[in-house]
Amino acid sequence: QLQLVESGGGLVQPGGSLRLSCAASGFTLDYVNIGWFRQAPGKEREGVSCISSSGESTNYADSVKGRFTISRGHAKNTVYLQMNNLKPEDTAVYYCAARGRCPALLPGSYAYWGQGTQVTVSS
Repeated sequence: QLQLVESGGGLVQPGGSLRLSCAASGFTLDYVNIGWFRQAPGKEREGVSCISSSGESTNYADSVKGRFTISRGHAKNTVYLQMNNLKPEDTAVYYCAARGRCPALLPGSYAYWGQGTQVTVSS
């Protein structure tokens, strides 16, 4: 069974950092594009970042450029999203997704989704 599981969310103060993890079971992440998306209450799901299957290409939403970094775990079936200098507007449920288009951050292009992890940025 193909499954994606996110972890690493939580409550953090503005300016703080979190690292989200996306782990896969039932298939390998090594040969597919991976995307991170987020959805805040009352808003549409939006693309945050993606990494190509080779790992050579990445893309970021303008709102997170310079603060977030996507990467693949070495020898692990995991993709990470390092989030620094978090802002209250980053508060959302974060989802990882597999087998979609990158650099185009289009939620509809991704075939597999995790259940999401909550990130709350508040003082």
